[in-house]
Amino acid sequence: MKKLLFILSVFICSGVNAQTSRDSNLIQFSGMLLSADSLFVIPFANISVVGKPYGTYSSLEGYFSFVARKGDTIAFSHVEFKTAYFTIPDTLKGYKYSIVKLMTEDTIYLPGTRVMPMPNRATFDYAFVTKDIPDDDFERAKNNLELEAMKERAYKMDNDASEAYRAVLRSQMQKSYYAGGQIPPMNILNPFAWAQFFEAWQRGDFKTKKKR
Repeated sequence: MKKLLFILSVFICSGVNAQTSRDSNLIQFSGMLLSADSLFVIPFANISVVGKPYGTYSSLEGYFSFVARKGDTIAFSHVEFKTAYFTIPDTLKGYKYSIVKLMTEDTIYLPGTRVMPMPNRATFDYAFVTKDIPDDDFERAKNNLELEAMKERAYKMDNDASEAYRAVLRSQMQKSYYAGGQIPPMNILNPFAWAQFFEAWQRGDFKTKKKR
């Protein structure tokens, strides 16, 4: 029984030593991605290990962290920046390593695109010449743009929310100003008041109704 326990302990120690030696090159690689000119964080950048199928992405704050190996070459890529590389030193003693990686902005020139309504100029000329444009739509548009018609529509149009808000605010300010005993100004020189007076006069608001 003692011999069996001794053999098991030897195998367990050997496995632990092998596991330790096998994972001695693994490190927790973390850091921040910043732009080189303005030191702004770079979110959602692709961080991959060159030649190996693993990596990660930078967070919204530009932070990243994943398990890598000593001596790995890390590629940092983003659509707005030039691809940058960093090689983890293979002489590290600890199991953690952090960096602040600066990336340079890149300008991407796309080829020009020419948008045409027709396949060629001859087809466009033919469609333009033979197009039958009805006069009723043109006349309707011209009538809608007449000055008197636009004035009538503007006169009948109600105030929007912002104009109604300003009118209520002005009314409240006037009431608050005259609440302390101030005398309101006379509207004898107010053209709007005179216009309302003439409209009321034409309607007959000032006529005395005869008693039956």
